[in-house]
Amino acid sequence: MADWTRRRFIQAGTLAGGALLLPGVMQAAWAAGSDKPEQETVRIGFIPLTDCAPVVIAALKGFDKKHGISIVPTKEASWAAVRDKLVAGELDAAHILYGLLYGLELGIAGKTQPMANLMTLNHNGQAITLSNDLLEKGVRDVDGLKKHIDGQAPGTYSFAHTFPTGTHAMWLYYWLASAGINPFDDVRTVVVPPPQMVMNMRIGNMVGFCVGEPWNARAINDRIGFTAATSQSIWPEHPEKILGTRRDWVEKNPHTARALISAVMEAQRWIDASPDNKRETAKILSRRAWLNTKEQYLTGRMLGEYDNGIGQRWQDAHPIRFFDEGAVSYPWHSDGMWFLTQFRRWGLLKTDPDYQGIAGRINQTAIWKDAASAVGGITVPTTTMRSSTLMDGTVWNGTDPQGYARRFAIHRTGA
Repeated sequence: MADWTRRRFIQAGTLAGGALLLPGVMQAAWAAGSDKPEQETVRIGFIPLTDCAPVVIAALKGFDKKHGISIVPTKEASWAAVRDKLVAGELDAAHILYGLLYGLELGIAGKTQPMANLMTLNHNGQAITLSNDLLEKGVRDVDGLKKHIDGQAPGTYSFAHTFPTGTHAMWLYYWLASAGINPFDDVRTVVVPPPQMVMNMRIGNMVGFCVGEPWNARAINDRIGFTAATSQSIWPEHPEKILGTRRDWVEKNPHTARALISAVMEAQRWIDASPDNKRETAKILSRRAWLNTKEQYLTGRMLGEYDNGIGQRWQDAHPIRFFDEGAVSYPWHSDGMWFLTQFRRWGLLKTDPDYQGIAGRINQTAIWKDAASAVGGITVPTTTMRSSTLMDGTVWNGTDPQGYARRFAIHRTGA
């Protein structure tokens, strides 16, 4: 496939496949009852992280009511809690780790459940933090970490991520392995819920962690760590959190699913519309009901203004994005397939899965297109694959996933 850019989108109104309802017509159809959401209230779980913003804003700014539903965000303590409540039906949908949703589909995330990815909530915006103890030993980046670890017994140092099949685990593993550090043999990895990362580093339970914001910025403020890498430096414009649900819920509630996507899309567009909207979003999220943290920990990195805590400041070319002309939210099949390649790479899957088949049944591109047409002004891809170049020069475009999983010097495929 040729490289994708958002300029290769076509307007939603030109989609093939029949007449698409314009926003006013769609609302009239709802009023007539033909497309009325099956559920009026939709419970959505979230973890207190900056990238839960589209769900929160959709509820607080009334974008949900515009599309005939009422979103009830529910704060959860851990990704395991999100998983359990989603599978049990206590939540209708969730702000969830991309890899956690795929892990549930495959039965490698502690439970097994057919899942659906309605949309991507954000690109970029995570980071890897290393402790100031490592800094005092001369470690400032992954190459310095490799040199230091080579002089220690295997497993001397522990690193934390947030869920075994989650995005943070995959960014951490990829980053470590890029310098020749085997994340399974050379170091220990542990699972820690995002809000507990800083506390656990403070008491010495690990020397590094990968998590979403604001916890990396908080580590700098508390003077216990520094940002060694952003996730966008590993994969520019990578998918991060998604709006996930059970596949049976989508089958029973297709109009509700469409309305939910539409409402969250509108929230994404509002957040990214201006720096002032991003600042307001940071102020809202800082409140007790949401992240319960200081606004200053959120605002800078939401605006792409980075300070790594050890003297480097920059305006990031790939800051956290929620909208980007609608390009962020599209559930690319190739994005889901990438996580499958990493599950295979690290031995979480013992055999090669049906990469395209799995992505095709999880990522709900048809409903997304329907929702995009309801919102209006959203551009729509003509393909389900996109091309990306990662930190080591590796190109991922959805082709030859079996070969891609085995191409790395460090892997656990058994091949």
